[in-house]
Amino acid sequence: MNLKSFLKAGHTPTLFSAFLYFDMSFMVWVLLGALGVFVAKDLHLNPAQKGFMVAVPVLAGAVIRIINGLAVDHFGPRRVGIVCQILVIAGLAAAWKLGVHDLDQVFLLGIVLGIAGASFAVALPLASRWYPPEHQGLALGIAGAGNSGTVLASLFAPGLAAALGWKAVIGLATLPLMATLAVYLFCAKDSPEQPAPKGLKDYLAVLKTPDAWWFMLFYSVTFGGFVGLSSSLAIYFNSEYHLGAVVAGFFTAACVFAGSLFRPVGGAIADRIGGIRTLTWVYLAAITALVAVSFPLGSPWLALVILIAGMGALGMGNGAIFQLVPQRFRKEIGVMTGLVGSMGGVGGFYLASSLGLSKQLTGSYQSGFISFALLAFIALVSLTGVKRQWRSSWGALAAAGRV
Repeated sequence: MNLKSFLKAGHTPTLFSAFLYFDMSFMVWVLLGALGVFVAKDLHLNPAQKGFMVAVPVLAGAVIRIINGLAVDHFGPRRVGIVCQILVIAGLAAAWKLGVHDLDQVFLLGIVLGIAGASFAVALPLASRWYPPEHQGLALGIAGAGNSGTVLASLFAPGLAAALGWKAVIGLATLPLMATLAVYLFCAKDSPEQPAPKGLKDYLAVLKTPDAWWFMLFYSVTFGGFVGLSSSLAIYFNSEYHLGAVVAGFFTAACVFAGSLFRPVGGAIADRIGGIRTLTWVYLAAITALVAVSFPLGSPWLALVILIAGMGALGMGNGAIFQLVPQRFRKEIGVMTGLVGSMGGVGGFYLASSLGLSKQLTGSYQSGFISFALLAFIALVSLTGVKRQWRSSWGALAAAGRV
C-alpha cells in the first residue's frame, strides 16, 4: 500500500469527519445494550423483553438506512448527516428531560437511536466518493472503523450508570454528539464526484441485480453478527456468567474492540488477496466461534476468548464486503450502502431478538447462537457458488486479484 498515494487521492478532513460521525453515532446506537442490565432491573424485564429492547434500535437503524441511502444520492451525504445528527441529539435530550418510564418508551428511544445507527449509509458514501477503486478497502475500512463507538458505550456507560443512574447517561450522551456535529460542520465536504439524482424507480432498479441481493445476504451475517452481539453481550455475560453490569461491560468492550479493530484490516487484506477469499475465511471462523460459544463453557474467560475471535472475524468481513461493493456499484454506492447496511441491521435484529427468545423459552442462549451460525453457513455456501461468476464477469478487477 502506498500511503502517500492514499493521502493524495482523497480528502483527509472528510475521512476523519466520516469516521468521527460514524463512531459517535454507533456509540449511542448500542446505548440500550450497554445500559441493558440497569434498564432491565429497573423496569423488571424478562429475557425476551431484554432481547427486543436491544434489538429495536438495530431494526430501526436498518429501516432508516434505506431512507438515508436514497437521501444521500439525492441531497449529498454531508447534508443528510447534519440533519440526522440534529435529530438524534434532540431525541436524546427529550428522553433525558421527560424521562423513560416503561418498555414502550424504551422502544421509542430505540427508534431515535436507530437514526444514529443509520449513520452508516451517510458516513461511508461521504468517504467513498473521495477515493479511487484501489483505495476503497482502506478508505472505507477507516471510515467504517467507527464501529469502535460501540466499544465506548460498553466501556463507559455501565460505570456512569452505576454512579449517576442510567437515565442520566442518556443526557450525557448528547455532549460528544454536539462536539462531533461541530467538527462535521467545519471539516466534512461532499466529493466533486456526485451521482446525478435519480427517481425512486431508478433506485429500486438496483434490486433487479442479483449481486445486490448477494451483498445484502453476506452483510446480514458479518455486520448483523457484529451489531447483534455488541447489543447483547452485556446482558449475556450478566445472565449466563453472573458478572456485574460494569464487568460485563468491560467484557463486551473487549469483544467489540476486536470487531472494530479488524474492520480496516479486513478491507486492507481484501485489497491484497481479494474480497471473496477473505470472506471465505471470515465465515469459517465466525461459524466455529458461534457454535463453540453456544455450549456451556464454565468460564466467562473462555467465552470471552472465543467471542473476541468471532467478533474479530466478523469485523474483517465487514471491511471485506465494503471493499467489493464500491467496485461493483460505484455509481449506486449511496443506495447500495443503504440497502446492504439495512440488511446488516436486520441480521443484527434477528440475532439479538433470537438470543432473548432462546433464553426465555429454553433457559439457554444455545439455539439463538446456533440459528445464526446456520445463517453464516448459508452465506458461506452461497459465496462459494457465486464466486466463479463474479471472477468471470468483473473483468479487470478479477484479473488484478481485487475480487
